[in-house]
Amino acid sequence: MPKLYEYFGLRVYFYANEHEPVHVHGFYQGCESRAELVIENGVIVGIRILRVAGMEPLKGRALADFKLLISRKAGDIVRKWIEFFVHHRQIETEVITRKLK
Repeated sequence: MPKLYEYFGLRVYFYANEHEPVHVHGFYQGCESRAELVIENGVIVGIRILRVAGMEPLKGRALADFKLLISRKAGDIVRKWIEFFVHHRQIETEVITRKLK
């Protein structure tokens, strides 16, 4: 399970056996949500935040941080998806220690 980001307790991962569409999972204190990137003609046009079966979804500050992180890092997420799932390269975790704006 490659971890992409750590952001003030929020962890963002790919599962190693993922499938399209491009998406990531966000975990915080036992809660999990999924962010799916909507891509049309090679351009990211939206982000869908979805529930994960059997898990409590992210709420409050954790959900807001997840949405912000995904919106700021969407292009990087696509790049990392290609690196991991297409080129089969390892992904380095980025630890973000400054609040995103």
